[in-house]
Amino acid sequence: MAKRDTAILEIITAEKRVEVTSLAERMGVSAVTIRKDLDALQAKGLVQREHGFAVLTNPNDVGGRLAYHYEEKRHIARRAAELVPDGSTIMVESGSCCALLVRELADVRTGVTVITNSAFIAGYVRDAPSLSVTLLGGAYQPDSQVMVGPLVRTCAAEFYVDRLFVGTDGWIEGVGFTNANQMRADAVRSMAQAAAEVVVLTESEKFGRHTAVPLRLDGKPTTLVTDRGLSADARRSVEAQGINVLIAGGTAD
Repeated sequence: MAKRDTAILEIITAEKRVEVTSLAERMGVSAVTIRKDLDALQAKGLVQREHGFAVLTNPNDVGGRLAYHYEEKRHIARRAAELVPDGSTIMVESGSCCALLVRELADVRTGVTVITNSAFIAGYVRDAPSLSVTLLGGAYQPDSQVMVGPLVRTCAAEFYVDRLFVGTDGWIEGVGFTNANQMRADAVRSMAQAAAEVVVLTESEKFGRHTAVPLRLDGKPTTLVTDRGLSADARRSVEAQGINVLIAGGTAD
């Protein structure tokens, strides 16, 4: 993604609704150019155009969250994709980093099967012939666009994979990764039982947040993939729990 596109996303994320003419002036380009940029971003599901304005897609769903720190998330997704060889089968829970991971796999891998409880992710890569998607059943949460509940556990138990990729909402010292939603946390635990390893994809800023529901992965081998903003203290805290840390480099990946 071009630097101008990243700057546009940062502005719209901060202000939520911005005049197209104002964006063109601030970017130092013509209105025609900024409209082309916005069309490209809209095609990726990151923004919407309406009556001379550019607006963020619903910030409460995965599509809206994709625009926030998009470049950091994309680098994290690329680093995580290195863990997935051609022809493999993985599980993926919901989240913007996870959605970008699956998009990356669709672009650079062949023969990968993704088992997911995310209806958003299933739709996000519906145009990818190189990727197969199996959607787990369950009760549907409209905002997060995921399946949750006992049926997720039942469906996940029919599989066993090398890796489950998940997002997280926060971190608590001595407790571990956390989620803001109890039903989604339970879905992660259910899916983790069907995987040899859990890989957590998240921006480093999540280590400044405390959400209420511990994921409690019960000693499952775990790897964290995050960005270069991870502090030394946070890294020590993570590694003290036996979690492997992979850092996504901005220009190297």
